[in-house]
Amino acid sequence: MSGGDTSERLVLLGSKGGPAVRPGGPWPSSSLLEVAGRVIVVDCGLGVTRSLTDTGIGLKALDLVFITHLHSDHVLELGPLIHTAWTAGLATPVIVYGPPGTGLYWQHFCQAMNFDIEIRIVDEGRPDIRKLVSVEEFGEGLVLEDGRLKVTSLRVDHPPVTDCFALRFEHGGRSVVFSADTAFFPPLADFAKGADVLVHEAMLEAGVERLVARTGNGARLREHLFASHSLAEEAGRIASGAGAKRLVLNHLIPADDPAIGDADWTAAVRKTWAGDLTIARDGLVVELAGDQAASGEETA
Repeated sequence: MSGGDTSERLVLLGSKGGPAVRPGGPWPSSSLLEVAGRVIVVDCGLGVTRSLTDTGIGLKALDLVFITHLHSDHVLELGPLIHTAWTAGLATPVIVYGPPGTGLYWQHFCQAMNFDIEIRIVDEGRPDIRKLVSVEEFGEGLVLEDGRLKVTSLRVDHPPVTDCFALRFEHGGRSVVFSADTAFFPPLADFAKGADVLVHEAMLEAGVERLVARTGNGARLREHLFASHSLAEEAGRIASGAGAKRLVLNHLIPADDPAIGDADWTAAVRKTWAGDLTIARDGLVVELAGDQAASGEETA
């Protein structure tokens, strides 16, 4: 990303893994990436609309949306985000990039909202949202290249979901990589090679044990988590292999355990990662111009 443009930033809108929300707790996965003059949302978990407005971004500036996979904590609020932006004055095209099935989601959302859409077009003179929004489904490889911004994808290991993709955003010789949800996946280190920022999901084993103990499907949930997600030290191993400049631990599991703090995440990841480290929380800002953290971020 352009080193002289201090407006370029990453904002972690929602930092928790999984779809459940609890009083006063963090929101599920979503991020804002402002690069190359674009307003980009990566994943649309519950709460993304409110969190995006809290960054100071006008919703009608929404430009590009990327969905890493179709688990609800990454896609549930895609339709409501775009619809709310439309009611806020969105009149320019939005492109949604997502895995196979994203187009069907959008089609069904518009069908569900057909009454509201039709009546607002007639009553309020709004453009047809169905003509403003286009969906581009992608697989592994090149997703977008428009001269200033290049986006590529890597299929990662998130069973039983087969279409789950890490994303690499490149502009001006710099890059930000999102791991998406994945078990430890060594090819991700090559995909993230030299990244200025690697945003990688992370779990703490002790916290997972407490998490599954208070759920009604604890044994099955535990099996899924350890088969489909990465421990913090595994995220550190990927960052080290990639030679990333900064590791951001995100999609935290658990993210709302009062017995776990930043020191616990740091202790786990320091087993495998000695570089710049950020532990995500909702609303945290990483300024990309100088890889500096802002908004009260904890680093180690």
